Amino acid sequence: MTPRALWFVAGTAAGVYASVKARRAAYRISMPGLIDQAGALGSGWRAFSAEMRDGRQAKEHELRTQVLGAPELGASAQDPSHPLEIEKDPT
Repeated sequence: MTPRALWFVAGTAAGVYASVKARRAAYRISMPGLIDQAGALGSGWRAFSAEMRDGRQAKEHELRTQVLGAPELGASAQDPSHPLEIEKDPT
């Protein structure tokens, strides 16, 4: 390939790359692009929160099982959504 053709192909590739990047940047700062980004952020936050909640409940259940010995020993051990509660003497 001659140097002139090589530079032509390189310039064409750089121009296509720059135009695609410019089009994406223009979309991101347009109103529909901002709406899409906000929706994606909300979806990501909900997924992250669900993962954290599930992990926290699993760890609480694991710790409750270790502390109480068996999950059947109390109501708080059977329901992993409630924190471990220490019963107080009613007197």
